[in-house]
Amino acid sequence: MLTHDDSLELVRQKGAEAAQKMQRGLILQPGAIGDCILTLPLAAYMKDTLSLGGIDILGHTEYVGFLPGRSCVDGVRSIDSIDLHRLFAETEKFELKDRDPLINAFRDYAWITTFMGEPNGNFEQNLIFTANCSHSAEVITISMKPPKGFCEHLADFYIRQFIDQSGCSLQPQPIRTGDCLIKATEADTKTGKGLLREMGLGFGEKLMVIQPGSGGTKKCWHLDNFLAVARELDSRGVEIIFLLGPAEQERFGDEKIKKINSVVRCLTDLSLTQVLGLLSCVDGFIGNDSGITHLAAAMGVKTYSIYGPTNPAVYKSIGPAVTVFSSNIASFARKPSLRSQQKFLEVVTA
Repeated sequence: MLTHDDSLELVRQKGAEAAQKMQRGLILQPGAIGDCILTLPLAAYMKDTLSLGGIDILGHTEYVGFLPGRSCVDGVRSIDSIDLHRLFAETEKFELKDRDPLINAFRDYAWITTFMGEPNGNFEQNLIFTANCSHSAEVITISMKPPKGFCEHLADFYIRQFIDQSGCSLQPQPIRTGDCLIKATEADTKTGKGLLREMGLGFGEKLMVIQPGSGGTKKCWHLDNFLAVARELDSRGVEIIFLLGPAEQERFGDEKIKKINSVVRCLTDLSLTQVLGLLSCVDGFIGNDSGITHLAAAMGVKTYSIYGPTNPAVYKSIGPAVTVFSSNIASFARKPSLRSQQKFLEVVTA
């Protein structure tokens, strides 16, 4: 039978647990789609190990807006809605006013992890001061790029930095590559099926998407390599869709896009949620080291990611069905390679 003191201690423990569950975390992530997706293991780690009641991402909404309801992220906020540039001021000159919007921006968070600024730099020190104007908060600055020669996965690098700076006795957890970081909703699948119906596709035995772009041209396998792979897969009865974003449309121009359309069907001008819906309905995905490749992998799509100058050990997409094809030939982005095409097709058709 519980004594009076035991009952009080149980109530105290339950109250402490409830208070902890009320705490929220925030991640400042100014990067693009791929950067944000590779941050999700850190978000999950913070949420689980700190028993947070929720975690938000402050970033570019066009890249993170789709995450709530599909990932461990509970909320997103626009990086453009806050005058973050003020935090880069020299610490000695940084000032806050009464009822300053910056104070209100961070008052709900017990833990703040930022990919902006440098450890012990002006941004971090000003952020610490701002957050602690309303309550006690922990602020941790994460370096987005690993040091030269680093050969572990980037997501592990983020989590390790968080542990080292947290001041808590936290244990690292290996990335659960067998889990899907992003889960499509029924509405997403409905959207994807609608896109396929409009194109008259999706009725064959197998459907694959090829996305030949990336944020950097040096990371893009030559377009003719992708077209050769598309022709061969098409000859084997695989339906192929080329997916082109704004960057690819601008980079390729009308002539190359016309060339793509002469080989396979091509989709352009899709929103990120439409892309997500499309990927929820396909059997496979082929792409460079890019944000959309990370998205496909995170959703559990069978993903073939092609790496040239970047190290897949560090930047490999996270997901349960990812196959890496790495080519270190000097002409990776400059000209097509029949040998690379054949090797890649051996991997895809194995």
